[in-house]
Amino acid sequence: MAIKQLLTRRRFGLLACGGLFAVSRPLVANDSTAAKAPLFKISLAQWSLHRTLFDGTIDNLDFPREAKRTYGINAVEYVNQFFKDKAKDLDYLGQLSQRAADEGVENLLIMCDRLGKIGDPDNAARTTAIENHFPWVEAAKRLGCHSIRVNASSAGS
Repeated sequence: MAIKQLLTRRRFGLLACGGLFAVSRPLVANDSTAAKAPLFKISLAQWSLHRTLFDGTIDNLDFPREAKRTYGINAVEYVNQFFKDKAKDLDYLGQLSQRAADEGVENLLIMCDRLGKIGDPDNAARTTAIENHFPWVEAAKRLGCHSIRVNASSAGS
């Protein structure tokens, strides 16, 4: 049987979480002074709601509120496709940042898509792709994000 059939990503995640729970459970059960902090923090990737964002059910500016109020999540990861013409719009970025702050939501990163191939073998195309990311680095800084995520695609092997 192929490894892919034996261990899917979902099965691995379930096994890993189960293992962590099993190991940590006796420690928590025996320590009545243990903090009530979660075992780990999670964030909501905006792409998780891409259908509702693309169809207009949720506006990009409302994403932090949706993450907090609907899902109880305090950190978000944006996707540039949902505000692709706003990377240099300081008023818009200010509104988005303020809305996140109002909800107590931390802006973690911006996932940058469709800006070119960072690993393009052609120097000019690669340089253009890199430069296309600069406004998003600035936007991430304005939002208080720690990073952007790039697609380092290329041609060949």
